[in-house]
Amino acid sequence: MRSPTVTPQLQRMAAQAAHDPDRVLTTLAPLIDADFLREAYRRTSQSSAAGIDGVTAQRYAAHLEEHLRALHERLRSGVYQAAPVERVWIEKDDGGRRPIGKPAFADKIVQRAVAMRWEAISEQDFSDCS
Repeated sequence: MRSPTVTPQLQRMAAQAAHDPDRVLTTLAPLIDADFLREAYRRTSQSSAAGIDGVTAQRYAAHLEEHLRALHERLRSGVYQAAPVERVWIEKDDGGRRPIGKPAFADKIVQRAVAMRWEAISEQDFSDCS
């Protein structure tokens, strides 16, 4: 289910960014609440591989509200720190290999939430023809 508060929040943030382009943000963490994390979770791929912590989307969903509350508290208090990203090598069609990173699932949610907020701000800096 979509959060009824996220879209209006993003619209307000976009309007503020358009109205005051010289405003400087030093952090997005205070702008990300539990509802926002829930929407970011909903928009995060549920089929992606587990990260270094071994937590899959299904395992995270088993205690979703508890996980989101704890994640929000870590963000709010400033103690959140992303887990190391696991590097794996995948085979390429030409026989070579290339590295990819597999972040922890909670980090994927935070990345999605930050991207959602950042898009609302940064899109105001582009003209329609960009």
